[in-house]
Amino acid sequence: MAVKAGNKAPAFTLENQDGEKMKLSDFAGKWLVLYFYPKDNTSGCTTEAIDFTKALKKFDKMDAAVVGVSPDSVKSHQNFCHKHNLGITLLADPDKKALEKYGVWKEKSMYGKKYMGVERTTVLIDPDSRVREIWPKVKVAGHVDAVADKLAELRKG
Repeated sequence: MAVKAGNKAPAFTLENQDGEKMKLSDFAGKWLVLYFYPKDNTSGCTTEAIDFTKALKKFDKMDAAVVGVSPDSVKSHQNFCHKHNLGITLLADPDKKALEKYGVWKEKSMYGKKYMGVERTTVLIDPDSRVREIWPKVKVAGHVDAVADKLAELRKG
């Protein structure tokens, strides 16, 4: 089941890179940039995480939290954050519960082989936990700026 703009965002409870449980309701009253990515320490995912980290001050000023979700473990997220000095929160979803709720765990294909994986997707959730914007099949270059621009536009109302 994929999420749709205007719908309530599906609830989740996942552990962050420090092993602390976090849930959607922890972000109530704030904007949430929830981005789903395939794998820690791969080139596109690393670039995306670094780009979001560099833009954190901009998102903070707009009262928005930035949270990445992948099927990697808490330990993998710890290493990823440490290695690249990331300032964003990363949530581990090894059971793929949130990935499936948000409709980003999909059949993919590379070199003719089919496999299940995360379709790089960003979901913008408003302070009332409603989905306001969805970016499916994200291309990393310029993506963070596009998200920040859309957030600024939506906040103006």
